[in-house]
Amino acid sequence: MGKRRAERSGFTLVEVVVSIAITAMIFAGVIYGYVFTAYQAEYSSYSLAAQSLAMQGIEQARSAKWDPQAWPPVDELGVTNYVQQDMLDVPRSSGKAIWATNYISISTISTAPPLRELRADCVWSVGYFNGQYRGPFTNSVVTLRTADQ
Repeated sequence: MGKRRAERSGFTLVEVVVSIAITAMIFAGVIYGYVFTAYQAEYSSYSLAAQSLAMQGIEQARSAKWDPQAWPPVDELGVTNYVQQDMLDVPRSSGKAIWATNYISISTISTAPPLRELRADCVWSVGYFNGQYRGPFTNSVVTLRTADQ
């Protein structure tokens, strides 16, 4: 009688339900990990594009002629603040452009030797994603510049 019962034995309903629940939790974790990774990759691409835009503003300021020891003195750089607005160079599946605002400030650090600080703050936001507002985010670049460099 013991041998016949061993041949007909199988999984009980409780064992099947528990194994399906464990499998479902594992698949849910894998899918969540994939979605989170895609979200992080998207954020990283926007952040890199914003950093590039901030660096572009710094390079524009660095290209201005500034030579106070020339005759006559040349100062195309000036101590100023200005704003640029541009689109982040990242393709989107929805086709909507992501706009960023580049705040560029130039301030004098010292006059002898002549030294100025160039600062660019690129502010951007992605908008709504899964019902949550994402942003604003800021990428900053700060550098120093001497005369005629």
